[in-house]
Amino acid sequence: MHITTPFGRRSMSLALMRNQIKATAIRQGKTVDKWRVFRDVCEARPLLNISDRTLAVLNALLTFYPEKELSEDAGLVVFPSNNQLTVRAHGITGTTLRRHLAALVEAGLILRKDSPNGKRFARKDGAGAVEDAYGFNLAPLLARSEELADLAQQIAVEKKHLRQAKEQLTICRRDVRKLIAAAIEEGVPGDWQSIERHYHSLINTLPRTPTALDIAPIAEKMEMLRNEIINLLETQLISEKSVANDVQNDRHIQNSNTESQIESEADPQTATSVKPAQPAEEIGKLSQQPINAFPLTTVLRACPEIANYGASGTIGSWRELMTAAVVVRTMLGVTSSAYQDACDTMGPESTAIIMACLLEKAQHISSAGGYLRNLTSRARRGEFSLGPMLMAQMRGRDAEARKAS
Repeated sequence: MHITTPFGRRSMSLALMRNQIKATAIRQGKTVDKWRVFRDVCEARPLLNISDRTLAVLNALLTFYPEKELSEDAGLVVFPSNNQLTVRAHGITGTTLRRHLAALVEAGLILRKDSPNGKRFARKDGAGAVEDAYGFNLAPLLARSEELADLAQQIAVEKKHLRQAKEQLTICRRDVRKLIAAAIEEGVPGDWQSIERHYHSLINTLPRTPTALDIAPIAEKMEMLRNEIINLLETQLISEKSVANDVQNDRHIQNSNTESQIESEADPQTATSVKPAQPAEEIGKLSQQPINAFPLTTVLRACPEIANYGASGTIGSWRELMTAAVVVRTMLGVTSSAYQDACDTMGPESTAIIMACLLEKAQHISSAGGYLRNLTSRARRGEFSLGPMLMAQMRGRDAEARKAS
């Protein structure tokens, strides 16, 4: 249904008439920064269903408004010609210009105020002040400024949620890929091909341009997959530890000797035990746990305290973890020689993980240096595996979190 209105000769839908009625309901004395409103319109563009070219035309219209603040007292009608608008809208064609002007009207952002002959112009009094003008009325921007700000905030919140969802999914994807690769490389029993196919099936269900709602269920399933893989690896590591302990018991390596070795770093003689005879190729088989079996996110989840010793209070890379481990080493009183010995034997990344674990239970360890020397000695004999230590720490953290909730 279309009717003729006093606003001009053009036909008008009821929706456009409602927009014009809203534009007349402006609080007396209300003003607003025109560029702030424009920024809100830019942010709210998806909800307003307008294109970036339409925004360029709106920007051009605002440049013809002489004041910075939109105000009824200063008049809200601009009356540039199509040629002037085309220049300021980066040279778009006349047909395109008319289409985007219509889109602005349809979105309720401007109104047309037509003259009797359809031209855009202004009548001025004897002093040169504008008495009346015909062209495009910017009153809707002033009237809807609060609404547009709310729409912009809504879009900003949605973008934040989308960014966080993407980051969470990306981190989880990387962890799953690293864990699967490590399991296959180390020959861990399990149907890893099926697990990998399940991983790819989850990724393939993502739309080309996903929303936060699209990502949420996939991220949840990916998190479940990661936990299942960790459980499988944890079971395998515990099994390996059990076998290693059986061998250790068969060779009469007593726990009492181990406890006495931990007590002091000062006496290296007490930190050694009888070395079982082993072929050279078996030495360090358990100690050389590949670092890619433990994603950094898993380490930080199990040992969050070490993040406080990062350069900026956070840790985002293995290099930052190793740097923080050196700080923790000094704080716990571990000598540089003991730390270097551990790095030479187990690698700097594994040593950094051990320092993160020691930090978590520092109050229960009388000599962190002695503890580290003992682990280094056991690693040389192939009697220490980092996996069970890290997984035990993770289980402890999860148990504490469940109690707290």
